Amino acid sequence: MNDVPVIRARTLVGVAHGFLGREGGVSTGIHAGLNVGTGSDDDTVVVAENRARATTAVLPGAKLVTLYQVHSGDCITVTAPFDADRPRADALVTDRPGLALGILTADCAPVLFADVEAGVVGAAHAGWKGAIGGVTDSTILAMESLGARRDRIAAAIGPCIARASYEVDDAFAQRFEQDDPANERFFAPARAGHHQFDLEAYVVQRIASAGVTRIAALGLDTYADETRFFSFRRATHRGEPGYGRQIALIGLGAEANRG
Repeated sequence: MNDVPVIRARTLVGVAHGFLGREGGVSTGIHAGLNVGTGSDDDTVVVAENRARATTAVLPGAKLVTLYQVHSGDCITVTAPFDADRPRADALVTDRPGLALGILTADCAPVLFADVEAGVVGAAHAGWKGAIGGVTDSTILAMESLGARRDRIAAAIGPCIARASYEVDDAFAQRFEQDDPANERFFAPARAGHHQFDLEAYVVQRIASAGVTRIAALGLDTYADETRFFSFRRATHRGEPGYGRQIALIGLGAEANRG
């Protein structure tokens, strides 16, 4: 009945989590599959069913908590489900069992975090703006405020657009190199005036620089794998009128240690 494939990371073993794609849902047309985007043009009843299926696949019985994502570096600490007005932010953390923290993506990098000993989890939406704006750093700091320790935190980066699919212009590359000249290593040559950007590797570096040593990068390209994943850039290149969103989820079971 709820046949939703779940991609899991070795670094997060023992924590309810999963990176979901477009398979296993009930949407049709350009949103076909497990589209969970409330901001898409998909039918709201269908999206609600997809979100319920996704939550059940990862943490049955949990309350799904998502944000109004705005490509910021901001993180919210969650103690209970939000009302109809979701906060505008791009990461969330909790130490409360029964909440499924959800991050929606369609090429941006979903990042899940856990300190199992402290009973603290987090999730971040790291597009290029949020990544360079420090969204992963904000998430780690918020987890520490709940009792986590960065030397115990494990992280995983789920499906996102890969370097081979992510062409950017000179101005984009210069923005990163001005922030840190060492960021040049995340750009490979492309056609004149353009580069191929490795978002996943950049996010790994940001997390590692913050002192987290257990990091899994799944290396799954949302743009290239149409069967499994939605992609904003692929839809844009095709001139399609809309696109679906996939979700990454993490949460604590009722038996979780809250420190």
